[in-house]
Amino acid sequence: MNSSQWEKIQLEHQASDLFARLYQQCCGKAVTFITHNEPRKPDVSVSIANQPIDIEIAHLYGSETEAKLILGKSLSEQTCTELQALDVNTSADERLVNALNRILHNKAQKFYDSDTVWLVIRNAHPDWNADSVREHQREIHIPSAHPFAQIWLIGDLQGHSGLVRLA
Repeated sequence: MNSSQWEKIQLEHQASDLFARLYQQCCGKAVTFITHNEPRKPDVSVSIANQPIDIEIAHLYGSETEAKLILGKSLSEQTCTELQALDVNTSADERLVNALNRILHNKAQKFYDSDTVWLVIRNAHPDWNADSVREHQREIHIPSAHPFAQIWLIGDLQGHSGLVRLA
């Protein structure tokens, strides 16, 4: 396993642990981690109130350039120029809506070898939180056909701003 695969698995584990804690706080149902899955199945399997649920995890960064910056990756001069152009040409709110809609559209196209799949999106962008998502919920487009029984968003990396149910 290479370092980027290991980093992805670590981020998924952190997100699933955080979701479990937040879900139990808001919904009163315990979430028990079962396993991290291999491709063809969603990222993790859990049990919620003794019901098996597979969870696909996604992280919301805004753009690939912003993801590199947030994850502490080194940025080339070209990447820094792209980041400055984002700030000038697109508001943070527009980037939030566009990035979230892009994730929802892309994940809706996938097929999962599972009976019950939830999508959990963990916001990693420091300028956004659960309130930002709630403010723009009318602009967020959940595709009419998607494989998810429920769609949730963790408002920030640490979960301080809470959990938002999108569908």
